[in-house]
Amino acid sequence: MPLAISEGFPAIARADARILVLGSLPGQRSLACSQYYAHPRNHFWRIASEVLGVPLDAPYEARLQHLLDRRVALWDVCAAARRRGSLDADMEAASVVPNDFAAFFAAHPAIERVGLNGQHAAKLYRRLVVPNLPEKLRSAWTALPSTSPAHAAMSFEQKRDAWARALL
Repeated sequence: MPLAISEGFPAIARADARILVLGSLPGQRSLACSQYYAHPRNHFWRIASEVLGVPLDAPYEARLQHLLDRRVALWDVCAAARRRGSLDADMEAASVVPNDFAAFFAAHPAIERVGLNGQHAAKLYRRLVVPNLPEKLRSAWTALPSTSPAHAAMSFEQKRDAWARALL
């Protein structure tokens, strides 16, 4: 049986965004809720709360607005891919369709840094996006510890501290 195609969300960004945070592709819970990082055990919003002051108990739209106010954009490396479930390891490599980063960076020229949420997002970005970027953006990215509950090799505090160093 062929794997289902998962399609990502549009970018959440102001024209003057200076930081872009990229995941690989929304998981099944996020897709079902139409929200970035909707899985309750994912640490993204808790880290965003502690590092950027995003109100953790606020409605989703208010949390997004807080990111926008801090000039942080949110998106994914993949526009679509085939995978079973939510794990990046289950993504069919040949099916990955990257988002249109040339258009994104042209529309958001103030982007200074890109943070990749997890090693898989970083691997996809390095392979599919970096070779096509303008020179000034080729090295302006950082692989960050995954906020996924599946990444249990680091404590929350270690993840938070790595994200704080990259985003502040």
